[in-house]
Amino acid sequence: MSEKLASKVQEKDSEKETSITEETISNSVNTEFEENHINELQEEDIPKNIPAADASSSRVNKSDLESAGFTLDEFASLLSKYDYNFKPGDIVNGTVFALESKGAMIDIGAKTAAFMPMQEVSINRVEGLSDVLQPSEIREFFIMTEENEDGQLSLSIRRIEYQRAWERVRQLQKEDATIYSEVFATNRGGALVRVEGLRGFIPGSHISTRKAKEELVADFLPLKFLEVDEERNRLVLSHRRALVERKMNRLEVGEVVVGAVRGIKPYGAFIDIGGVSGLLHISEISHEHIETPHSVLNVNDQMKVMIIDLDAERGRISLSTKALEPEPGDMLTDPQKVFDKAEEMAARYKQMLLEQAEEGEDPIAVMNI
Repeated sequence: MSEKLASKVQEKDSEKETSITEETISNSVNTEFEENHINELQEEDIPKNIPAADASSSRVNKSDLESAGFTLDEFASLLSKYDYNFKPGDIVNGTVFALESKGAMIDIGAKTAAFMPMQEVSINRVEGLSDVLQPSEIREFFIMTEENEDGQLSLSIRRIEYQRAWERVRQLQKEDATIYSEVFATNRGGALVRVEGLRGFIPGSHISTRKAKEELVADFLPLKFLEVDEERNRLVLSHRRALVERKMNRLEVGEVVVGAVRGIKPYGAFIDIGGVSGLLHISEISHEHIETPHSVLNVNDQMKVMIIDLDAERGRISLSTKALEPEPGDMLTDPQKVFDKAEEMAARYKQMLLEQAEEGEDPIAVMNI
């Protein structure tokens, strides 16, 4: 029994020794493979010259930022382009993306689509939104209000047109331009027109036409500016002044013209000379004293008058028959004589003015003697 037991113990020890030897060889082989593989990675796959985390070369310098293509100020400016802090009074670009019955939806880049009411689409009357706007159209819009509870802004095109219209009429007034505008209505005081989309008023005293005032509707009239006041929303124009200026371009002081009496006032008579009115003041009717123009003149009388002053700025033409009298008082006693000798007397009058001017006297003062 003892021999068998000794034999089995020897076999066990032999098997154990064999197992240890194989494990040792296997571990040795794996260790060698891993070392070789690591060496290959170090040589081929791992980037060279990687700085340590605490190395100065791993930190970003200010010069590196400056060489990145833009500065901090430029970056801030770029961010400001995406600042959607819209406020009333701003003018922004927007894209029309929906036309509705009560207005238009506009994309201006805000978090919520903005809305433009129908009445804000134009300074002029329009039948429908499609007359002014088209889907996908890009244009400028005026911000009218702060965001409402839904975060929506209200926009206007009319406000922009309104501002620019006043700028335009102020420039036209500065240039003393003559414009043409259509009368769209009349009232007790005068006529109404539109200038650059703004409503203008022509006082009755500044309308020079033989037509009845009511018949002027749809007529285009030449006009000059009398008053341009945006703060008071007052745009006042003159038809008479435009006609006078046009007529003045063909008239000169000292010229004799034929006219007709259109109106008589206590201070004088208004004479129509080729479509414009000139004033024959009571003091310029005769050398003799006159109590009232009605004692000498009648409405529709045809007469010859001499131009003694042209005031383009005020649109006034001053006339005289006194300067045409062959003898003082002829306008009272023989007006036909004044009519017949008008050109002859005007020539004498001009010669007198020239002589007075050569002697150093003021011709205008002489004319008013």
